[in-house]
Amino acid sequence: MIVAAFLFALMSILVKNAGTKLGMHLYELAFWRSLLPALMIFCGTLVRVQTLKTPFFVGHIKRSVAGTTALLLSFYGLSQLPLATSVTLNYTSVVFIAILSIVWLKETPSIKTWTALLMGLGGICLMLQPAFESDRLIETLITLSGGIFTAFALLQVRALSFMGEPAWRIVFYLSAVAAAISAVLATWIGWHSLTVESLPYILGIGGAGLLAQLAMTHAYHVGQKFTVAALSYLTVVFAAIYGAVFAGETIGLLEILGIVAVILAGMVSSLPEKTAQ
Repeated sequence: MIVAAFLFALMSILVKNAGTKLGMHLYELAFWRSLLPALMIFCGTLVRVQTLKTPFFVGHIKRSVAGTTALLLSFYGLSQLPLATSVTLNYTSVVFIAILSIVWLKETPSIKTWTALLMGLGGICLMLQPAFESDRLIETLITLSGGIFTAFALLQVRALSFMGEPAWRIVFYLSAVAAAISAVLATWIGWHSLTVESLPYILGIGGAGLLAQLAMTHAYHVGQKFTVAALSYLTVVFAAIYGAVFAGETIGLLEILGIVAVILAGMVSSLPEKTAQ
């Protein structure tokens, strides 16, 4: 999970730098991020003589459209906000999962859920306060909305998993739909020509994203859920260190407290139910 966290942070850094230094827009970056996993999984199915055919196509489309929207919103945040702030806002999905579980799934919240929800909402409020003062409120709210779509996508993943869909097929449909949607949007806005300078960013974004996904999947398969979930927040730490040391980004005390609160909310939400009670 430490490797996955580092790779996710590296992908975020590459996305941000490709946007700021090369002027590449989020749609083409999202396309390159999604194309490699789709091609790798497709080739893997051919080698293993598996099928991409599924009886739950509508469920895959719902999950993939929500996941694609979340991906585009996260890339938007990386282009507009400091790294640590943007990455943390992407991790607010744990807050919205709790809200959707209560409102949409009609689940009765436990003490653990309420604790994580209140801590997460408190962290979001702390992070929104500086946005009011720095005229970045719109950018922050747009990035935050990605957490809602991520939460919906994750709930769809859970539903598909319960129906017996393998993880690789779920990831394939997300990657394929994301590549298709972002390709259309990128064509509408305009593509940047591939150059010697942009190629390392493109390969790095796709490769880091794919390897991070594989490492995270393996971590959740062999590790304890709480430990893995806690270590996943190292992505925020890695991004904050890079932003402070190499990009000269600064974040205020309220944002730091908000980041800590969101991280703690995620850790609490992954605690076993009996421990929280």
